[in-house]
Amino acid sequence: MARSLLDDAFAHHVWATLRVIDACADLTPEQLASEAPATFDSIIETLRHIVASEAFELCVVQGEVSPDVETDRLDLPELREMIVASGAGWLELVRKAPDPEAVLREVDPGDGYQRDAPMGLRLAHALHHAGDHRRQVCSALSLLGIEPPRISVWDFGVETGRVVEVYHSIGSRRRT
Repeated sequence: MARSLLDDAFAHHVWATLRVIDACADLTPEQLASEAPATFDSIIETLRHIVASEAFELCVVQGEVSPDVETDRLDLPELREMIVASGAGWLELVRKAPDPEAVLREVDPGDGYQRDAPMGLRLAHALHHAGDHRRQVCSALSLLGIEPPRISVWDFGVETGRVVEVYHSIGSRRRT
């Protein structure tokens, strides 16, 4: 199957979320429940929010009825499994090259709130939303004294063999 222009963007998106989930695997329940200033919620609730939002947004862009995704009690392995499934759905979607101007309606099952937005913005939102919250979890990990995972696009590219880096001098800068 031919690659889509957005394959790398969504592959990185899923990879980075998996790295963050995996970085939390050895945390105690107390650490998972900890919150950091200026973040969404606790580490575990932020991860649940990322995964629930992914499932909801993917259903919207696939034209399916938006599910009431229950992530309230999911643990890290279950969240990991859900994000892998969502990742497959995103890749399938972008390979179909959907019309970026196609307007899709989102309806919140809880309160009936509606939002009409084009496909292109919805894809941009999916990438941005998760990225924002992944950084919040990484900040919370740092406050716990835990080195957060490297999740940049360049780290993804190097790890997957899509990027080759060559350092020519001792004074050269490392990617950030």
